[in-house]
Amino acid sequence: MSAPRQSQPIISNFTIPGPIGLIPVRLYRPTGISAAPAVPLVLYFHGGGFVSGGLDDADTQARYICRHSHVVVLSVGYALAPAKPFPAAPEDAYTAAVWAVKHAAELHIDTRRIAVAGDDAGGNLAASLTMIARDRCAAPLAAQVLISPMLDPSMTLLGDASQLKSDTNAASCADCYRQYLPQTMQRLHPYAAPLEASRLAGLPPAFIATAECDVLHLEAEKYANALIRAGVHTQVARFAGITHGALRSHLPLLKEIADFLRRRFSALASTTTKLHLQTL
Repeated sequence: MSAPRQSQPIISNFTIPGPIGLIPVRLYRPTGISAAPAVPLVLYFHGGGFVSGGLDDADTQARYICRHSHVVVLSVGYALAPAKPFPAAPEDAYTAAVWAVKHAAELHIDTRRIAVAGDDAGGNLAASLTMIARDRCAAPLAAQVLISPMLDPSMTLLGDASQLKSDTNAASCADCYRQYLPQTMQRLHPYAAPLEASRLAGLPPAFIATAECDVLHLEAEKYANALIRAGVHTQVARFAGITHGALRSHLPLLKEIADFLRRRFSALASTTTKLHLQTL
């Protein structure tokens, strides 16, 4: 028997105040949530190498996560380089998270169950946001989903593009990082280069997806290993025969992401219920 068809999400576009200007966002809401208990939130950050891309590039992923994980998704159009280089993008990401918490009642979200997700440069921002939230003693995030993320501005682990039949290469990555991180020392900052971070303990459980035909897959898998060594529950999946650009909308990946988020959010809901009962 097939699963019941989920309703299309209710979508709205608007802006929120940011540190250096308005931040465009797109909100995806499951139908009927106002009559149910508060639902989880996923903050999604699009790809584009820090220099391009927008909310439309995250639409497929955001719609799928909203429908199949039954969560609210806030897709964030962060500041782009070279006009607005680092740290503008991660500060926009943090601002969006703070805004969502402050507006939890009207969004009908559970602030104890907020996850971050992103692909390409957005994967970098999702990873850095988990560190920023921890370092600034913000509400702990519930999970992180990194899809073919750009994590190493030093590019020490890039694969061979021709051998991998990759749709991205060292030259394009270098050009993106040059615009995003105009100062050399910025390439070692953990919020710009999560792979360089020495403090990974206390970060939320992670799902990291890589593409076999992608020069970036080794750095993402090394980051996954570093998270595991730091005691962070981490799930890794490499998708055979898939390129960097194709991974973000690859249906088998989207199904795994939805499953991961449902499990994580369900576990948190169960824990919260048990703690509440113990205090009665």
